[in-house]
Amino acid sequence: MINQLVEKIKKTNAPIVVGLDPTLKLIPKTIQQKAFAEYGANLKGVGEAIWEYNKGIVDAVYDLIPAVKPQIAMYEQFGLEGLTAYVRTIEYCKQKGLVVIGDIKRGDIGSTSAAYAIGHLGSVEIEGRKFRGFEEDFVTVNPYLGTDGVKPFVDVCREERKGIFVLVKTSNPSSGEFQDRMIDNRPLYEWVGEKVNEWGADCMGDSYSYVGAVVGATYPEMGRVLRKVMPKAYILVPGYGAQGGKGKDLVPFFNQDGLGAIVNSSRGIIAAYQQEAYASYGEENYAEAARAAVIDMREDIAQALGR
Repeated sequence: MINQLVEKIKKTNAPIVVGLDPTLKLIPKTIQQKAFAEYGANLKGVGEAIWEYNKGIVDAVYDLIPAVKPQIAMYEQFGLEGLTAYVRTIEYCKQKGLVVIGDIKRGDIGSTSAAYAIGHLGSVEIEGRKFRGFEEDFVTVNPYLGTDGVKPFVDVCREERKGIFVLVKTSNPSSGEFQDRMIDNRPLYEWVGEKVNEWGADCMGDSYSYVGAVVGATYPEMGRVLRKVMPKAYILVPGYGAQGGKGKDLVPFFNQDGLGAIVNSSRGIIAAYQQEAYASYGEENYAEAARAAVIDMREDIAQALGR
């Protein structure tokens, strides 16, 4: 799957992943009202509204981008109806030829970690038949429990030719409380980066590993260091747009060939119509505003990389 992601990035010339992180504050009122009229102002109605909202975004941008990244918490908060919308969104994105990165941030040990990995990337066998649960192409993984928590994901990745992105240096303001702590004269995030490089060494695609890393756009100098520590890891870069990251901040995350990183934008794209720059599109044309935001982001990144 890492080979497919790289090829799609080359084809679109857009190292961009759109974060499908819906909330009721972002979904246009017309979509909500239609769903509530049919299913009620309840969890089922919200699930339907999420699905229609996501579908509109995907229809508007799928030809411009290689991948999407639904954040599962935004769906889980609405229970089973939310998770149904999550599954429907994944299935639809794959029908459109998009790579799906499930932002699940799981991390546990032993059989529990294996169950997470199987549920999201693999399959279960029932009476001699195999069934798949969520079927993302990549998922995000929290490495806090060490190799015991990550190895089951790597094992499934190897079998399924899928991938993971391990949290190394996250974009949130308080990430430094733990991630920047010095251990033997080096910050913790560097030690985690070394483990990512180690975990991915025997789990390689053609040029990059199935084991990637999450490093926030808000920390470009740290990204420069980690790019060297993890030369074969694809880096998922959150923090662009709404969190303050700009195109010029992204350069350290890429290799000389212009590959090696994929940049996430969530609210900056899916809620573009709420921003001043795209307000003229209006709420009814939220999807067209999202498309315009993707095009602008693509140009910003290309200019920063000198393309």
